[in-house]
Amino acid sequence: MNFLTIGHRGVMGVEPENTLRSFVAAQQAGLDLIELDLHLSKDGALVVMHDAEVDRTTDGTGPIAEKTLEELRTLDAGRGERVPVFEEVLDAVRTPLQAEIKDVAAARALAQLMQRRDLVSRVEVSSFHDEAVAEIARLVPGVRTALIASRYGPDVVERAREAGAATLCLNIRRLTLEVVEHARKADLRVIGWVVNTQDDLRLVRALQLDGATTDYPEIKRTARFTA
Repeated sequence: MNFLTIGHRGVMGVEPENTLRSFVAAQQAGLDLIELDLHLSKDGALVVMHDAEVDRTTDGTGPIAEKTLEELRTLDAGRGERVPVFEEVLDAVRTPLQAEIKDVAAARALAQLMQRRDLVSRVEVSSFHDEAVAEIARLVPGVRTALIASRYGPDVVERAREAGAATLCLNIRRLTLEVVEHARKADLRVIGWVVNTQDDLRLVRALQLDGATTDYPEIKRTARFTA
């Protein structure tokens, strides 16, 4: 099985996160998959941003949910980049995407877009929220889904199975061989995040994970030579 390298919010270690600039750089670096985050604007647009508020990554303030897309477009998301919507990312890059949804409402909006543009083969959907994973699976037959977890134990495997996820995306700071073996018995793919150093890479390779989410494009190159 090929070891996947996944660009975290594009290549956020070197470009403004969750911007078209960052996604294009991830594609140019040859990363296998690009991860991004989705929220709904006040008027229902699928906005690409990690936080629920715009404060950290733009020159604006306040919740995304209280701003229209037009208002969000006025913000600088770094180096002059504008806050993108998901459809713009689909048009800007060809690399497969892993779209993280924050809630059930975003799942429903994403489901409509995936059906309209026939994205089942191109977009994997992930979430920290079991109910959001289950909802997108219900709405989009055949969609590939992943459950993300930061603080977890072996029970995360049962959670993933109940939500219908085929993949676990797990914080490597808490990852144990017990969890990995439990996931393997359940036929789940396991991705580690965030893998930014050679030590991180050696760990996920030693645990024989299926891939790594990284902030830095050079991980793609060095992963080829790390046993």
